[in-house]
Amino acid sequence: FRGGAELLFDGVKKHQVTLPCQPEPWDIRNLLKWIKQNLLKERPELFLQGESVRPGILVLINEADWELMGELDYKLQDQDNVLFISTLHGG
Repeated sequence: FRGGAELLFDGVKKHQVTLPCQPEPWDIRNLLKWIKQNLLKERPELFLQGESVRPGILVLINEADWELMGELDYKLQDQDNVLFISTLHGG
């Protein structure tokens, strides 16, 4: 988490997680639900909108824009690096 997004996660920028086993492969959609339930500490409306990230949150998967990877439908692979960068700034 970067760009201020880490403030919603107790100021922790890097989380190394092992996701629980489930019948279907993990995708970003399910990862976001898991993040909300397990990592997000405050003000979920600043990070999530519906089932996706809020506009202004850049998502990188292995340093590539998630729009090139299928966004919410991207199937996570072992050792993937998912980065959330807030581009939202107060005035």
